Amino acid sequence: MSEVKLSATLRDTFGKGSARQARRDALTPGVIYGHGTAPKHVNVEAHGLMMALKTPNVLLSLDIAGGGTELVIPKAVQRHPLKPVINHVDFLIVKKGEKVVVEVPVVTEGDLAAGGNLLETLMTAVSVEAEATHIPTEITVSIEGLEAGATVHASDLKLPAGTTLAVDGETAVLQVVAPQAEEPAEGDAEGAEA
Repeated sequence: MSEVKLSATLRDTFGKGSARQARRDALTPGVIYGHGTAPKHVNVEAHGLMMALKTPNVLLSLDIAGGGTELVIPKAVQRHPLKPVINHVDFLIVKKGEKVVVEVPVVTEGDLAAGGNLLETLMTAVSVEAEATHIPTEITVSIEGLEAGATVHASDLKLPAGTTLAVDGETAVLQVVAPQAEEPAEGDAEGAEA
C-alpha cells in the first residue's frame, strides 16, 4: 500500500467553536498519538482526507507545517450523522517495519452450489496483524460451489505474506444455510381442516 501525502497544521485552540471554524476553512480537526509521544492536535485538509479515507486502513504521511512529517493510520473517524463531512479523526503513529492490528474487509467471489442456498455473513471484516506499510485492503474468499452447512472459518482465509490472524482461527466468518421452507398461511391451514 502506498502512502497518501496530506498537509496539516498544528492547532492551539480547542473546543466546538474552534472545530467549527476549522471545518468552515475546509480543514478537519484531528489528534496524533502513539509511541509514548505527547498528542499533537492538528487540522488536516478536509477534501484530501475524505478521499484518502475511502480506502480502509490507509497509510497517511502528514506533512505538518512547523511540526515535521508523521506516518499515521486512521484509528477512529467521527462522521457527521447527516452531512458528508468528517468531524474528527484520531491518528495512530506507525513506523516502517512495525506490525499493527487492523480490521480488514472480507470480500466473497464465486457462486454457491445450485439449490437456492443462502450465504450468511457472520463477519464483514477480520482482525489481522500486518506490517504498517503493507496492510491489505481486503481479503478475498471463494465461495464457489459451497453447499448448505458449509462454514468458512478465519483459518480458511488466504492471507497475504507477512499477515497473520489476530482472532481465533476457529471463528466462523461465513456460512451457507439451506433456504427455509415457507409455512402455509393461516387461511390455507383452516381450509385444509374443513
